[in-house]
This record gives sequence, C-alpha cells and structure tokens, in this order.
Amino acid sequence: MKFGERHSNTLIAAAAALLMCMTGARGSAAELQASSQSQAPSVSGAAATSPAANPADVSSIDAILHAAYDTISGPAGRQRDWNRFRSLFVSGARLAAVVPNHTDGFHTVVLSPEDYIQHDDPYFQKNGFFEREVARRTERFAGIAQVFSTYESRHAADDPKPFERGINSFQLMNDRMRWWIVTIFWQGETPASPIPQEFLHGVK
Repeated sequence: MKFGERHSNTLIAAAAALLMCMTGARGSAAELQASSQSQAPSVSGAAATSPAANPADVSSIDAILHAAYDTISGPAGRQRDWNRFRSLFVSGARLAAVVPNHTDGFHTVVLSPEDYIQHDDPYFQKNGFFEREVARRTERFAGIAQVFSTYESRHAADDPKPFERGINSFQLMNDRMRWWIVTIFWQGETPASPIPQEFLHGVK
C-alpha cells in the first residue's frame, strides 16, 4: 500500500493513542462480548454506511485482494474510484503502516480508509503508482482469513524494477454474504530486513 513520506503529528499521535489502548488491560471474553453489543461496529452497519460493493469484488479472497490493489493503482492524474475502495472495508476498518523513525527504529501510523483517501489522493494526482501482488500466503479458519500478500510498487506499469517491495498483511472476514477487509497492515522491505524467500514464492 502507498503511504507518503509526510506523516502529520496528528496522525502519529492518533496512532500512539490507539496502540496504548490495544496494549492496555484486556477484558474477559464475556466482558468483550457485552461491550461489543454497544460499542463495536457491526457488519450490518458497514453495509448501511459504505457504498454498495460490486459482488465480483467481494466474492472471494482472490477478488477482494485484486480489488484492493486495483483501486489504488493507476497513472498520475487518474482519479481513483474511491467509492469502490470504501466498499471493500468493514465499518471501523484500519490501515496501518510501519514506517521508519527519523533516527532509528520504526513506528506505526494507523489510518481509517477515509484518512488514507485524504492523505494519498493528492499524491496520486501528481504521481503514477502501480502496486501488484507477486506472492501470497493464506491461513483461514471459519469466517476469518489472514493473508500475507507480497507486493511490488512501480511508478509506471512497465517499469522494469519496482521502487519498493514489501508485505501487506490483510485481515479479512466473511459474513456468509461477502468478504470484508478488516485491517491492512504493511511494511516495506529494507536492506536490513529483506523479504524472506518463503514470502516470495507462496501460492497466489
């Protein structure tokens, strides 16, 4: 996934706050179930607030991953179909980028789908960006799936080499009607952290 080099203090502060909440005390299963009835967004709520998805985009894991890559890819100045992008995500979905600190190490910037659109649409207006999947590892249980999707990013579709590679970690949910994206969590490859071979030759 694309995330520009400019990280606002607001987004970083929001990410830090979210991480503090995630690492705090965890309630029992019963408490979580009770609180979810009043606090957690539901799939029906997502269907009510998100644009209707093209059934072909959400009918399978293959389809929803293809749609996610397709919606953000294109030449400079081509308006992305952001309603199509929005339609892929469950209510409350998050996109999280692991990005380098200014000095050393990494931090996480957490965005909503709408944050992502507002942040990256100006970049796409001025820059070509094509991202494609080159390998995939999938684990699934019942209605949930975890997908490690290795990507390559290019400024033009026919560039001989990508300017970046990395892994998009998709968390998906199937409600027996369609697939939803719950989270996309990604990190780019660096010389210190090359992509392991097992994530370059997985079955797609």
